[in-house]
Amino acid sequence: MSLPQPSFPEFDGPPDGARGKAEFYFADLRALARRAAVEAAQQDAPAPRAISQPAIIGATLLFDLCAFVGAGVLSHMRALGGDAPEPTLLIWGVALATAVGLFTLQARWTYTIRALADFPRQAMNLALAFALAVAIWDADCVISGFERTAFLRQWSLDWFAWGVSATVASRAVLAPLLRAWTRRGALARRTVIVGGGEQALETIRRLEESGKGALEILGVFDDRNPTRLPDALGRYRLLGTFDDLESFCRNARVDLLIIAFPLTAERRILHILQKLWALPVDVRISALGSKLRLRDRAYNFIGDVPFLPAFDKPLKDWEVALKAMFDRCAALALIVALSPVLTAVALGVKLSSRGPILFVQKRYGFNNEEFGVYKFRSMYVDQCDYSAAHQVKRGDSRVTPFGGFIRRTSLDELPQLFNVLRGELSLVGPRPHALKCSAAGQAYEAVVANYFARHRVKPGITGWAQINGWRGETDTVEKIEQRVAHDLHYIEHWSVWLDLGILLKTPFVVLTGKNAF
Repeated sequence: MSLPQPSFPEFDGPPDGARGKAEFYFADLRALARRAAVEAAQQDAPAPRAISQPAIIGATLLFDLCAFVGAGVLSHMRALGGDAPEPTLLIWGVALATAVGLFTLQARWTYTIRALADFPRQAMNLALAFALAVAIWDADCVISGFERTAFLRQWSLDWFAWGVSATVASRAVLAPLLRAWTRRGALARRTVIVGGGEQALETIRRLEESGKGALEILGVFDDRNPTRLPDALGRYRLLGTFDDLESFCRNARVDLLIIAFPLTAERRILHILQKLWALPVDVRISALGSKLRLRDRAYNFIGDVPFLPAFDKPLKDWEVALKAMFDRCAALALIVALSPVLTAVALGVKLSSRGPILFVQKRYGFNNEEFGVYKFRSMYVDQCDYSAAHQVKRGDSRVTPFGGFIRRTSLDELPQLFNVLRGELSLVGPRPHALKCSAAGQAYEAVVANYFARHRVKPGITGWAQINGWRGETDTVEKIEQRVAHDLHYIEHWSVWLDLGILLKTPFVVLTGKNAF
């Protein structure tokens, strides 16, 4: 997305009188200079950091998963002493212990950058997680009447020792790396400050003193004329006015937005929050100087600076990592399992009409970014609608006979598994819409005021709206309103279990052909 082009008030001519003319022209020059400075600051915004926090957390989570599974399998084989493995016992034991161990680690807030940099705490949490996981597995075996106690003892002791050794060794390498990256600012959260008064200056000063390395302050947004801003603000870039906030946050991949107004400025704070709630950013209100005294647990602290939480990203870093890991593993497994189906459909498309097998259509994804979604081509090649300006209707003449079949059965959507592998889609999420989709002749964003809030997470191949019947043509306003309402419900109530439930229900919805043609 490109930044919005500047607009200037219409020129009506200078006022009468030499002094009036001079003041008019100087004011106009100052306005032009201010706008040019703002645009230059936005264009020169630092690129997103090279080291991704979710990527680090995801790699750590994947390593722990492999450690639980690998140590369990190897210790099982050693305890057997050369005898044939027992698949049922092994699979059930590894699955139960791994689930208990990872749940314990997450419950103790192990998967955050700050926690991962604390090696003693990590070592303690890992030992506790493996001990609890193995103990619950042993208790399950004893309760079920498992009699081979010597085998179980050997398996459990080796599992604990090997698993803890591997994961603690990985943390011994990771923790100092994270501390070094934090000192260099490589893991800093990209931050903007809203407000250019004394409250903002004090907030920035305290953050630089006590939160060093945690934040990368990109600049400040304020609606006032630069001549009314404090002189000390000159060392921070003025990025624009409040109207520029949304586009800048989307383009510059901002992680955190800090509102630094006195809490008494309720109207200004509410005005800002209304602009920001649809963005995938954390929004915090500086509580410095506030006479309101709450318990520490009511605040979020960065360094020693207290903030009141306003909005959070729908998914935290560990949730983003967990979802991404699940998506890619499941997508790869599905591609392998469905490879005969993929081959058969590709052959059917090729033989049924001339043209390419795949159809690539631009759609809106996470953070309103455009990407190309893959589908098996279901229309005649000379009638493909790449922008979805005219949605497919029942009995549409543009659709080939074979295309109609794969659309009704949703087989045309299968190539999107490759979008999941590329990280552009999730298996479950709000469905990505084409660029020119409309409801009753109106653009979606014109019909539903909070439409773009559905782009706070990655779109998905299937979703909550789809399994509840809100898929297919949007020829009425109600259909897009209901789809967006279901998408927002999914975002606000996301969990791994919700994703699994949607995935399990999707085949049944597809088989009924509900709303699909």
